[in-house]
Amino acid sequence: MAGMKTFRSPSRHGYAVEISPFFPTRLACATSQYYGIAGCGTLLVLEQSEAGISLFGSFDWNDGLFDVTWSENNEHVLVTGAGDGSLQIWDTANPQGPLQVLKEHTQEVYSVDWSQTRVENLVLSGSWDRTIKVWDLERSQSLCTLQGHEGVIYSTVWSPHVPGCFASASGDGTLRVWDVKTGMSRLVIPAHKAEILSCDWCKYDQNVIVTGAVDCSLRVWDLRNVRQPVSELPGHSYAIRRVKFSPFNQTVIASCSYDFTVRLWDWGSKGQPLLGTLEHHTEFVCGLDFNLHVPNQVVDCAWDETVKIYTPPCLAAFQHVAP
Repeated sequence: MAGMKTFRSPSRHGYAVEISPFFPTRLACATSQYYGIAGCGTLLVLEQSEAGISLFGSFDWNDGLFDVTWSENNEHVLVTGAGDGSLQIWDTANPQGPLQVLKEHTQEVYSVDWSQTRVENLVLSGSWDRTIKVWDLERSQSLCTLQGHEGVIYSTVWSPHVPGCFASASGDGTLRVWDVKTGMSRLVIPAHKAEILSCDWCKYDQNVIVTGAVDCSLRVWDLRNVRQPVSELPGHSYAIRRVKFSPFNQTVIASCSYDFTVRLWDWGSKGQPLLGTLEHHTEFVCGLDFNLHVPNQVVDCAWDETVKIYTPPCLAAFQHVAP
């Protein structure tokens, strides 16, 4: 693909990638040795330029890193989730090691997310121990632990609209919507008859969420009526690892999969919702994000030891924008 930039990190397999909310050219990638099965993990902080992608800094941890989230109020701070059940808080201005390590989960932390509403300053963590924890990083202990899922938790994502509200996706096949104030899930949606590996909120509608599952389908849900999805998007040939709504187009979604592809969708289309399929990786594609600052720019990472930044041609020509 013309204009694609690639960064290679030998012996580090990518699990998650996120672009900085402050710097349009900076991104972070959570990686693991030996495909996350054994070995250590490395947080890569990368910088893109016209010439390509360069390493801004790297931070090692003694277990695999499975997810990363940038702080929404400090441009230098990131949080990662690790295979030993801990969260690490990193400062890119301090390469000596994590500022803080939070260890309460008893199994892998597979998801971390920083609240986006600016009303609170909280971090979510979802774990294979079937619990979700809410953290205020000014404290050394979690604010609360939320339970309800009957399977491992793969994805926890704050609502970008409603303070104290977040969604979670689990191996039990359910999507849950939670209220931190009550500590309870206010909606339990049997979203797939398979493990759900990812979920994300629409940036333009507080009632719309997408799920991606092991059954190879994406489903878009309207929380006002959850009896059936408002859109179902089949097409991947293996499990969907991550789903993301576009920050620039209300009905555009990106997904990546264990089938080595990234796909772009228009879930509002009356005809063919699949906009394009990208086949630029040779292993599982695990991490995916849209650039908040650059319309239609996408970043992904895979087990093939590469991070790629590009603008999908199918999005460059896609004119539908949110009202």
